[in-house]
Amino acid sequence: MNKMIAASIALLGLSSCATIIEGKSQTLSIDSNPACARCELSREGKVIATINCTPGGTVVERTKHDITVTCMKDGYVDTKEVLESGTEGFVAGNIILGGLIGWGVDSATGADNKYPDTTIVNMVRK
Repeated sequence: MNKMIAASIALLGLSSCATIIEGKSQTLSIDSNPACARCELSREGKVIATINCTPGGTVVERTKHDITVTCMKDGYVDTKEVLESGTEGFVAGNIILGGLIGWGVDSATGADNKYPDTTIVNMVRK
């Protein structure tokens, strides 16, 4: 019985908290002022998602790289917002419970990163 308990604790230590709880992807909500702008989300110079008419949402993979949101609408200046890749709140608990292995899994999968859930892009008339 003691071996089963020890094995269970060891497996728990090898798990990655953020990967299990939060996953490797995240839903982002993008809105604009004025509404119905076309917004492209890009990371490392590559477009990863497009919202054709704000408000709208999209699912993105979490990584350590920031996302640039560029919104365009006739009669308005193209406007960019940067969504910084921050640290997920579960990271500290994961390091305590899972040690470096658990944190390593989360870091490799991007699960230890998080973007702002909602972004509003304020545009200016030309």
